[in-house]
Amino acid sequence: MNEDAFWALIDELSRRTGNLDERTEWLRAELLRRPAAESVEFQVRLDDACEVAGTRALWRAANRIESGACTDDGFHYFTLWLVGQGRKVYDSVVADPDALADVAGVRALVGRHRDEWDDDEWPEWEGLDYVAQDAYDELTGQEDDCGEEFDDAVDERAEELADELSDPEEWEEGDEPRGSRPEGVAIPRLVALFPLGASGS
Repeated sequence: MNEDAFWALIDELSRRTGNLDERTEWLRAELLRRPAAESVEFQVRLDDACEVAGTRALWRAANRIESGACTDDGFHYFTLWLVGQGRKVYDSVVADPDALADVAGVRALVGRHRDEWDDDEWPEWEGLDYVAQDAYDELTGQEDDCGEEFDDAVDERAEELADELSDPEEWEEGDEPRGSRPEGVAIPRLVALFPLGASGS
């Protein structure tokens, strides 16, 4: 599964109807129709896309939308959600986090307290991070090894693709995500849509 094939699958996922669980299950079924190696490749591509999106600028935008409630884990789930919106949305938001103001799922939250958001409305998609492992474990019969074989396979494949994939600087747990964008990157449309205190306590 090369990068284009990964994004073709993600784009199809982004067009699916239903809630996040239903869409995740569709993706799982798609991966189950393929060799186990494709699940490994999918996870490598997914991890890389999330790393590329893990910039300080995008964290600031996500935190604004969530009114200061975007935790370390929450930001990772946010980058997963962003990937799940499809390649066009992902590329535009990575290039300019203020482009989140154009995303339908974000606009649907405007003017509403975050306590009123349904689970599926939160711009986070934790389950997307587990679907490839679930498919791999079922395909290989390794469902009792706590994902160790899958993790090893992903690490090995990521090393093989190191020259092809980007390699952003890692950041320590608890640190604000690092990125190359300037500290003062502007998100004027998000600031207008999500004034301080409007969606949180």
